[in-house]
Amino acid sequence: MIVSDIQAVRDSLVGVGIDVDEIFHLTPEGQVTGLDPERGTYRSRAVFSDPDCNSWLLQEITTRLPGRIDTGVTAFGSASDLASAMRRAENRSDWYAEYMAAEQSGAELPQ
Repeated sequence: MIVSDIQAVRDSLVGVGIDVDEIFHLTPEGQVTGLDPERGTYRSRAVFSDPDCNSWLLQEITTRLPGRIDTGVTAFGSASDLASAMRRAENRSDWYAEYMAAEQSGAELPQ
Protein backbone atom coordinates (compact mmCIF):
# COMPACT_ATOMS: atom_id res chain seq x y z
CA MET A 1 0.00 0.00 0.00
CA ILE A 2 1.43 3.36 -0.98
CA VAL A 3 1.34 6.11 1.63
CA SER A 4 2.73 9.64 1.70
CA ASP A 5 3.49 9.68 5.44
CA ILE A 6 4.26 6.21 6.75
CA GLN A 7 4.70 7.32 10.35
CA ALA A 8 1.26 8.96 10.44
CA VAL A 9 -0.38 5.94 8.80
CA ARG A 10 1.35 3.50 11.15
CA ASP A 11 0.36 5.57 14.18
CA SER A 12 -3.24 5.68 12.95
CA LEU A 13 -3.39 1.92 12.40
CA VAL A 14 -1.82 1.18 15.79
CA GLY A 15 -4.26 3.66 17.33
CA VAL A 16 -7.22 1.56 16.19
CA GLY A 17 -5.68 -1.66 17.45
CA ILE A 18 -3.87 -3.02 14.40
CA ASP A 19 -0.52 -4.65 15.13
CA VAL A 20 1.92 -3.02 12.70
CA ASP A 21 5.59 -4.00 12.68
CA GLU A 22 8.19 -1.31 13.26
CA ILE A 23 9.04 0.92 10.30
CA PHE A 24 12.22 -0.07 8.50
CA HIS A 25 14.25 1.04 5.52
CA LEU A 26 16.69 -0.67 3.22
CA THR A 27 20.35 0.20 2.92
CA PRO A 28 23.18 -1.38 0.89
CA GLU A 29 23.97 -3.33 4.07
CA GLY A 30 20.39 -4.60 4.43
CA GLN A 31 17.27 -3.81 6.43
CA VAL A 32 17.57 -1.18 9.19
CA THR A 33 14.91 -0.32 11.79
CA GLY A 34 13.44 3.19 11.55
CA LEU A 35 12.52 5.72 8.89
CA ASP A 36 14.90 6.38 6.05
CA PRO A 37 16.95 9.33 7.39
CA GLU A 38 16.41 11.29 4.17
CA ARG A 39 12.74 10.24 3.87
CA GLY A 40 13.61 9.15 0.35
CA THR A 41 10.81 7.94 -1.85
CA TYR A 42 10.21 4.16 -1.92
CA ARG A 43 12.58 3.60 1.03
CA SER A 44 10.59 3.40 4.31
CA ARG A 45 8.32 0.39 4.87
CA ALA A 46 6.22 -1.40 7.48
CA VAL A 47 4.24 -4.64 7.46
CA PHE A 48 0.97 -5.70 9.08
CA SER A 49 -1.48 -8.59 8.70
CA ASP A 50 -5.25 -8.50 8.37
CA PRO A 51 -7.63 -10.89 10.17
CA ASP A 52 -7.42 -13.33 7.23
CA CYS A 53 -3.63 -13.54 7.71
CA ASN A 54 -2.86 -11.59 4.52
CA SER A 55 0.32 -9.55 4.88
CA TRP A 56 0.29 -5.91 3.78
CA LEU A 57 3.35 -3.80 3.04
CA LEU A 58 3.15 -0.05 3.60
CA GLN A 59 5.63 1.85 1.46
CA GLU A 60 6.25 5.59 1.77
CA ILE A 61 6.37 7.44 -1.52
CA THR A 62 7.38 11.05 -1.01
CA THR A 63 7.89 11.96 -4.68
CA ARG A 64 6.00 10.45 -7.58
CA LEU A 65 8.11 9.54 -10.58
CA PRO A 66 7.02 11.00 -13.94
CA GLY A 67 4.39 8.87 -15.64
CA ARG A 68 3.34 7.10 -12.44
CA ILE A 69 0.08 9.01 -12.02
CA ASP A 70 -2.49 10.55 -14.31
CA THR A 71 -1.58 14.23 -14.18
CA GLY A 72 -5.00 15.16 -15.56
CA VAL A 73 -6.80 13.86 -12.48
CA THR A 74 -6.71 15.31 -8.98
CA ALA A 75 -8.10 12.94 -6.38
CA PHE A 76 -7.70 12.19 -2.70
CA GLY A 77 -8.12 8.77 -1.13
CA SER A 78 -9.93 10.04 1.93
CA ALA A 79 -11.17 13.12 3.70
CA SER A 80 -8.07 12.88 5.88
CA ASP A 81 -5.77 13.05 2.83
CA LEU A 82 -7.63 16.12 1.57
CA ALA A 83 -7.52 17.76 5.02
CA SER A 84 -3.76 17.12 5.20
CA ALA A 85 -3.25 18.73 1.79
CA MET A 86 -5.32 21.71 2.90
CA ARG A 87 -3.24 22.09 6.09
CA ARG A 88 -0.05 21.97 4.03
CA ALA A 89 -1.51 24.72 1.85
CA GLU A 90 -1.38 26.91 4.98
CA ASN A 91 -4.87 28.37 4.64
CA ARG A 92 -3.98 30.49 1.62
CA SER A 93 -7.26 30.11 -0.22
CA ASP A 94 -6.06 32.02 -3.27
CA TRP A 95 -3.85 29.10 -4.27
CA TYR A 96 -5.51 26.01 -2.77
CA ALA A 97 -6.48 24.60 -6.15
CA GLU A 98 -3.07 25.23 -7.70
CA TYR A 99 -1.29 23.66 -4.71
CA MET A 100 -3.46 20.56 -4.53
CA ALA A 101 -3.38 19.94 -8.28
CA ALA A 102 0.42 20.30 -8.32
CA GLU A 103 0.80 17.98 -5.32
CA GLN A 104 -1.30 15.28 -6.92
CA SER A 105 0.40 15.52 -10.30
CA GLY A 106 3.93 15.56 -8.92
CA ALA A 107 4.59 19.03 -10.34
CA GLU A 108 6.60 21.64 -8.47
CA LEU A 109 4.54 23.07 -5.61
CA PRO A 110 3.72 26.79 -5.70
CA GLN A 111 5.63 28.96 -3.24
